[in-house]
Amino acid sequence: MAWKTLDDMDLAGKRVLTRVDINVPVDNGQVTDATRITRIVPTITDILTKGGTPILLAHFGRPKGKPNAEMSLRLVQPALEKALGRSVTFIEQPSRDQIDALPADAVVLIENTRFTPMEEANDPKMAEFLASLGDIFCNDAFSAAHRAHASTTGVAHLLPSCAGRLMAAELRALEAALSNPQRPVVAVVGGAKVSTKLDLLSNLVEKVDILVIGGGMANTFLAAQGVDVGKSLCEHDLADTARAIAEKATTTGCELLLPRDVVVAREFKAGADSETVKAEDCPADAMILDAGPDSVAHICQAFDRAKTLIWNGPLGAFEIPPFDAATNAAAAYAAGLSRSGKLISVAGGGDTVAALNKADASESFTYISTAGGAFLEWMEGKTLPGVAALG
Repeated sequence: MAWKTLDDMDLAGKRVLTRVDINVPVDNGQVTDATRITRIVPTITDILTKGGTPILLAHFGRPKGKPNAEMSLRLVQPALEKALGRSVTFIEQPSRDQIDALPADAVVLIENTRFTPMEEANDPKMAEFLASLGDIFCNDAFSAAHRAHASTTGVAHLLPSCAGRLMAAELRALEAALSNPQRPVVAVVGGAKVSTKLDLLSNLVEKVDILVIGGGMANTFLAAQGVDVGKSLCEHDLADTARAIAEKATTTGCELLLPRDVVVAREFKAGADSETVKAEDCPADAMILDAGPDSVAHICQAFDRAKTLIWNGPLGAFEIPPFDAATNAAAAYAAGLSRSGKLISVAGGGDTVAALNKADASESFTYISTAGGAFLEWMEGKTLPGVAALG
């Protein structure tokens, strides 16, 4: 990859425009999960250590191009100060003179970049304005790298640019998992619908050695093979597409793993009466809500054969017990292999992170990406504008 990092830049005495992702959940004015904030601390600290002044650019929520007090980054300022252990200067309407008047070791937070429609339109005038505030651009927001916005792409073309610590770690992890991996590579793709992950599945069958399909989308693949999935969530209109992906996997030598046994229930609620049956024996009045123990054993055997694991999406309705069992068991097994150094494991996507946290497996995975759309688009083989602009 051609991108530079903070180590390639002379930051001494420079104002460093730093695009971060601090789009965190806030309830009653309080940040309820500061994970994204804590993950940018190393980049901010490094800029300060190298003599630079970090000028933070970020979006928050979806204000639709207009100022909105409920989506002001003022709400995030206290949590940011706590994470950094120092004060942060908040500026609503910045100017270069204002920034130059601040101490060299100041940390500056600029108001929500999406308070103007020029941001999401990647308006050259906004990019030029942002560029005027700094001397160097550092992108540390991989999760926003799939958006060609003024603060992610536009400004990168106007200033010397580099990747921040979090961005660089993310890119290296993804490159190690998919671009130049240790083989065999196994990918777990779960979730509700095939339709949302068509590009992902088509790309992965060309890149990985074993593809595990779970969640609701597995039902579509089973149905495409003539299995009656009862009242399960299933996209019957995508049967031809599922068959085409399976045929492509055969052509590329990718082993496709579908559930061998399944956990079924008549009601979708916590503690519902359930039973485990062979995948082809789903009762007509029941729903498939999880993979069964034989399926999990088969998946774990695939993990044993692999050197690299990529995971996106749960194997069942993990939010509701007992339908979290397959995800929990497979995640725990992958975590154990990762801890013992036998497996490089990279996971990402909102539901995935939540599922792995629930399974107490996150800390043992080699890398967990907090990015949603950007992680998926990378796995789909797409060029991310925010990354390309750093080249």
